[in-house]
Amino acid sequence: MSKNKWFFAVLVLVLALSACAAPAAAPAAEEAAPAEEAAPAAEEVDTSDWVFATCTKSIGSNWFNRLEVGIKDFEADFGIATIHCGPTKGDAAAQVGIIDELIGQGITALGNVPLGVEEHNAIHKKAMDEGIPVVLHEAPQAAYADYDVEAFDNCAYGEEMMTELATRMGEQGVYVSFVGSLTNDTHMIWQECAYQYQLANYPNMTRLGLYDSKEDMEVSYQIFKDLLKTNPEIAGMTGSSAGDVVAIGRAVEEAGLNDAISVVGTTITSLASDLINSGAIDLGMGWDPAAAGYAVNKVIYMMLTGVEITDGMDLELPEQYSGYDAVILGEGPNGIKTLTGSAWIKLSPDSLAQYPF
Repeated sequence: MSKNKWFFAVLVLVLALSACAAPAAAPAAEEAAPAEEAAPAAEEVDTSDWVFATCTKSIGSNWFNRLEVGIKDFEADFGIATIHCGPTKGDAAAQVGIIDELIGQGITALGNVPLGVEEHNAIHKKAMDEGIPVVLHEAPQAAYADYDVEAFDNCAYGEEMMTELATRMGEQGVYVSFVGSLTNDTHMIWQECAYQYQLANYPNMTRLGLYDSKEDMEVSYQIFKDLLKTNPEIAGMTGSSAGDVVAIGRAVEEAGLNDAISVVGTTITSLASDLINSGAIDLGMGWDPAAAGYAVNKVIYMMLTGVEITDGMDLELPEQYSGYDAVILGEGPNGIKTLTGSAWIKLSPDSLAQYPF
């Protein structure tokens, strides 16, 4: 299929779904800089008709807008057409439907950040059965994929989240935890590892419950407000979705409880800076979504051009994206290959300026 016909087809898809962003292809760039001497060079291949689709839990949110920056940087660097797609609101079934349509359009490769891994296993298998490489992000326990790219060791991240919360709670009291979805791989790993770490190290702390925000800030906001009415003893919160700690921080600030309730969890500067500065959010944690978006597409490119992906290798991302220069090659519980970086960050009033995204 010619590139012009491809983009006409994608345009039709976008208008039909009203949920998939399909930017025009960038002009072909010069050949990418060769990998370090120890790594094999990419094969000479014709990439003019390649189209890499990266689907995310949703589009339009601050987190995934930032991830799209990395996708577009990859497109500019390699001259390969890219698509960022996803539902307008977190919905696993809608995300699967969009991917299914794109498979039918004949995309070259699929990157995906699934809202729920269980719900996406079948569509990942379908893509692979049709010869489409699949590289995931935030899905180490998926059953079908060529690779999963993680910003860091997820269990260590959850344990660090608990350590930070416990320090602020004086290692005692009642806390609650939130995930964006009960079938979201990374969120569940973070909170389970945090919980087990709390049981082993902070016996005077008690988790009241684990709550599903459905990747919706209004949902987590209402759940937490209701919890405070019936459980005024709550003294802490850990959150997973980028909006969870923002919603809870908002509820804490409205109740005048900034000094009484500690809020720690994953978020992004553009969402959380005001609440971090006010003290309603005690600590934001996370990684740069743009770096992850670039890394997913770079791994796809390496696969398709015959570059061997090895333990400890440098994915050679642009200078502004750190944390993927010595990735750990491993295997998820269902046998898919995982690539783990060292890219987590912490957001406090003193560090916000370092991460202006």
